[in-house]
Amino acid sequence: MSDTRAARPAAAEATPLRRQPVQQRSAKRVEQMLDASAQLIDEMGYDALTTTLIAKRAGVAVGSLYQFFPDKRAVVQALTQRNLERFLAAVTERLGSVDHGHWWDVVDSMLDIYLRMHREVPGFSKVHFGDVVDLRLLDDRRDNNRVVSDSLVGLITSTLDLSADQVALPISIAVETADALLNLAFRRNPQGDQEVVDETKYLIKGYLASRLGE
Repeated sequence: MSDTRAARPAAAEATPLRRQPVQQRSAKRVEQMLDASAQLIDEMGYDALTTTLIAKRAGVAVGSLYQFFPDKRAVVQALTQRNLERFLAAVTERLGSVDHGHWWDVVDSMLDIYLRMHREVPGFSKVHFGDVVDLRLLDDRRDNNRVVSDSLVGLITSTLDLSADQVALPISIAVETADALLNLAFRRNPQGDQEVVDETKYLIKGYLASRLGE
């Protein structure tokens, strides 16, 4: 049976905003709050984060923050969703330039995009795709890794001549494996131990080639 969840958008029904910003000024203010939360997470971690600190760093009244977010969890949920959207946009661009017969070669790029975000995007190294906050931060019906893998399945099946039935389980296993091994890489080195990263790429590319190759 086809897994219809594979094509669902990353955020699904887990919407952290109390209301969507309509005016450009409001949208900019929300972005400032997300940027502020990312900076503060880098400095003090999620547990020490408060809505008051976020509002102060963003240069807005705390009441303005509560117009859009009920609590700090919702702010970080929106930040995490933004990070996932940026990750998927970069992966989509890369998928468009690979040989469809050897699409798993894009694993290199996917992991490099993730590593670059870990090193360069404020707050990402502490929150990643949300597990440190809640295993179901991105969607209350699916764990965070499932949201990531379903999103990747959606990208792959919309770009390449493959069905969700073919790729859903292998992609899910690849995401879980990469998550565990990259955690090991970052435990060994805050910037990601390159030997572990290289072995991760080798393992996942070999697995996907054996399961989905010609």
